[in-house]
Amino acid sequence: MANRTDPSARNIRGTNPQNLVEKIVRSKVYQHTYWKEQCFGLTAETLVDKAMELDHVGGTYGGNRKPTPFLCLVLKMLQIQPEKDIVVEFIKNEDYKYVRILGAFYLRLTGTDTDVYLYLEPLYNDYRKVRMKKQDGQFMLTHVDEFIDDLLTKDYSCDIAMPRIKKRWNLENIGTLEPRRSALEDDFEEEEEKEEEAMEVDDEPEKDYRGRSPVRDRDRRRDSHRYRFVH
Repeated sequence: MANRTDPSARNIRGTNPQNLVEKIVRSKVYQHTYWKEQCFGLTAETLVDKAMELDHVGGTYGGNRKPTPFLCLVLKMLQIQPEKDIVVEFIKNEDYKYVRILGAFYLRLTGTDTDVYLYLEPLYNDYRKVRMKKQDGQFMLTHVDEFIDDLLTKDYSCDIAMPRIKKRWNLENIGTLEPRRSALEDDFEEEEEKEEEAMEVDDEPEKDYRGRSPVRDRDRRRDSHRYRFVH
């Protein structure tokens, strides 16, 4: 009963949401102590508190393929199917990077092609370091943007097969997605605007209210005064 999908949950990509995780991996999660003790009774509202405790990502590891807490929480989200607004709040969370990654991972599994690009691509600008547990149980360092790139470009992540999504240019061609703008493009445009403004200022001659250069007028007055004094 504790492992059943919420009766109100809708099918994802034509199947029970938990079936997005392979059966053997699901079995490992169901048998794990973390799932039995920490995930039991979690709701969409309380899951975020548990997600804030995460300190690494990963799938299964070791000879007997133990699941990481991250993987357990992914399956829990598939089981209870939180509302999209809650998932988006996970992704927008800037204080807890593992909460952000958890939301991004879940959306990659369950979201529409358009939503996947719309909400995950902005995370390319998040360069924070992330600990990942490898299959041999050792930790490696990666970054949020690298993890997101794997979600968008690779077939597997954390021992879960990523559903196929349409290529970005296909979505642009049919008008469901705007062309992607890199944050660097905005920076370049700002620099160009500043340079143009600086050039406009430099091109303007320094004049007084009569349209003459105040420096030259000062020199003329000084020469005139000197001439009167000599004669």
